[in-house]
Amino acid sequence: MKPNPKEQRFPATPRQMNKLAAIPIKSPSPSLSPALKVRNLSCYYGTKKAVDSVSIDICEGQITAIIGPSGCGKSTFIKALNRISELEGQVRFEGTVEFFGQNIFGRGVNLNRLRRQIGMVFQKPNPFPISIYDNVAYGVRVAERKSRSQMDEIVETALRGAALWNEVKDNLKKSALGLSGGQQQRLCIARALAVKPKILLMDEPCSALDPIATMKIEELLQTLRDKLTIAIVTHNMQQASRVSDYTAFFNADESRIGRLVEFGPTAKIFTEAENLDTRNYVAGLFG
Repeated sequence: MKPNPKEQRFPATPRQMNKLAAIPIKSPSPSLSPALKVRNLSCYYGTKKAVDSVSIDICEGQITAIIGPSGCGKSTFIKALNRISELEGQVRFEGTVEFFGQNIFGRGVNLNRLRRQIGMVFQKPNPFPISIYDNVAYGVRVAERKSRSQMDEIVETALRGAALWNEVKDNLKKSALGLSGGQQQRLCIARALAVKPKILLMDEPCSALDPIATMKIEELLQTLRDKLTIAIVTHNMQQASRVSDYTAFFNADESRIGRLVEFGPTAKIFTEAENLDTRNYVAGLFG
């Protein structure tokens, strides 16, 4: 079979080259529109390269899971997509990330606006030590002035969107720190939803939660998939296979530099991946 000239080839790690020749990394279906178009993205912390030359399309209205063993650059990659990693220290990027056609590394990019449009939910719930209501309203108040009635509607809509309204509607003035871990994580999702993002990035949002809370987050993702583009980093293979449309597998070479190894429809990645490392990882043989 002749190779497809539209398919892109990416460098495999030395260990992968010994196992299998470099494989083509396919973009999602041409019928899908990229919300984020990542091209040759490399990330550095100081002089240390953490992620090397990643090219991938994260498509509108889809859930993309990002999987791989610890230390392979998954979190570094996802935090580059709204430049939140720049708050953590000296970080540098090469390549481009286009958000609906705009390069997020271009001159004049308003980072506050970018991070509202590309929201982030972290591994550990991080509600502010203020009321439930004020947590959800916080980002909206920073960005614009709203009347009390408008703000009430925004808060209720966001909490409903995060499947939390019925649990907290009678306690909106109480501290968010009194919520359970799963409720706090859904509150953080509501806080992100309140500013009406186009994309929601999630960095292992269930790793600190119990199975019941995890199930609620996964159910929530299914309700959000028609409204948002979602990219989720997860170590849980069952979770990735349950919630995502597409899956990207990252791995690190001997220098602990993370690279995208394989990307495709989740069903294919989990049942007939082309790369040996991908097959071994999803089978639980390492990681």
